[in-house]
Amino acid sequence: MSEAVEYDVVVLGGGPAGENIVDRTRAAGLSTALVESELVGGECSYWACVPSKALLRPVLARADARRVRGLADAVQGPLDTAAVLAHRNYWTGDWKDQGQIDWIDSIGAHVYRGHGRLYGVRKVAVTSPEGEHHILSARHAVVVATGTRAVIPDLPGIAGARPWTSREATSAQEAPGRLLIVGGSVVAVEMATAWQALGSQVTVLARGPGLLPRMEPFAGELVAEALREAGAVVRIGVSVEAVVRDGSTGPVSVVLEGGETLEGDELLMATGRAPRTEDIGLDTVGLPVGRWIDVDDTCRVPGHDWLYAVGDVNHRALLTHQGKYQARIAGAVIAARAAGTPLDTAPWGAHTPTADTRALPQAVFTDPEAAAVGLTLAEAERAGHRVRAVDYDMSKVSGAGLYADGYKGRARMIVDLDREVLLGATFVGPGAAELVHAATVAVVGEVPIQRLWHAVPSFPTISEVWLRLLETYRG
Repeated sequence: MSEAVEYDVVVLGGGPAGENIVDRTRAAGLSTALVESELVGGECSYWACVPSKALLRPVLARADARRVRGLADAVQGPLDTAAVLAHRNYWTGDWKDQGQIDWIDSIGAHVYRGHGRLYGVRKVAVTSPEGEHHILSARHAVVVATGTRAVIPDLPGIAGARPWTSREATSAQEAPGRLLIVGGSVVAVEMATAWQALGSQVTVLARGPGLLPRMEPFAGELVAEALREAGAVVRIGVSVEAVVRDGSTGPVSVVLEGGETLEGDELLMATGRAPRTEDIGLDTVGLPVGRWIDVDDTCRVPGHDWLYAVGDVNHRALLTHQGKYQARIAGAVIAARAAGTPLDTAPWGAHTPTADTRALPQAVFTDPEAAAVGLTLAEAERAGHRVRAVDYDMSKVSGAGLYADGYKGRARMIVDLDREVLLGATFVGPGAAELVHAATVAVVGEVPIQRLWHAVPSFPTISEVWLRLLETYRG
């Protein structure tokens, strides 16, 4: 094993959160090494956000066009599936990360390819694909940004069934004839939307009482209705008991509770995520292996003044944009602590508690889109807030009617009645994803309802729903 190489900061994991740590620490003049076992850019760039959006964008654009009089007749044909997949391949760089490597080189950081493990206090051991071994030593901080992996439940027959996870679903090079999807959350509904439009016959099997269980119930209801209208089969409240694959290339079947059997050509298990912490050396610094890593509001691990964890791996928010946000906070904190300066002089608001525990924006790119931030009504009530849910039918907004014939959608804001500020908001409808940032500003900034009246939406846009929500609240 080679002699230890010293850096100010060592980052374990090169996804979006890890890249943002590198960016912030290098901008502060700290020498930084990045360790990545797969592709720099991580899950989001190659198997999640980017390829899924590339698959979904033409689906949603066609759906919107079909709702515009004078254009609808011109877009009734099928999508060019081969062209859509080629465009997706372009946005993933054909699963090559040279672009990210070039960027890291340009800012003066160093990439170590291989499997990295903590090797005691302030040290990381790296084993390259060629079997070379390196020890990296960190003067100021080691940052764990190893993300998550897909969870496949231990069902009878699952190992031989070779199910898809989100990785296969976003990187497939042809549309399966029949696609069975087990799950009801974001991966399930987005991939159902994409592959149904790209030529597959999709069946969604959700164990819970509805789709999108982390959002307001009406979000899942509207998405399920639209999937059915598109030709997909959506079944709620069903459990898969076993899986059978017929040979090496034959169809796959799922056995439901009660004995019913359904057959498909591919099976996507969209059944959750787990932290990638099984073999990263947490035990060498006294932390439990295979679990989420607890952190404080600066993303530092309690009891370890040199160790940080950002992104999915700390379980505060399994969202790319929130992981990048955490990385900006943590990078500013590391730089300030390395320089011995007070956190209240650090950029990026690093001296204030992070917003990722109460104001998490999320957009789901189904048709219709669903977007939300903050607390749902049920969450707010469980937390003990005295609240009111204010609902509005988005089809009644002039801008929505102009956006699409037969516009169908719903908006809800959750008002804290004691302080008259928003605790959360949800929008479902075509184009709704672009509404959520305004709601995020209102929730994070705790903007009083009285001031929101003066944030006048442009006419005629879908954002006029804000005015209608406020009018409904005042009665």
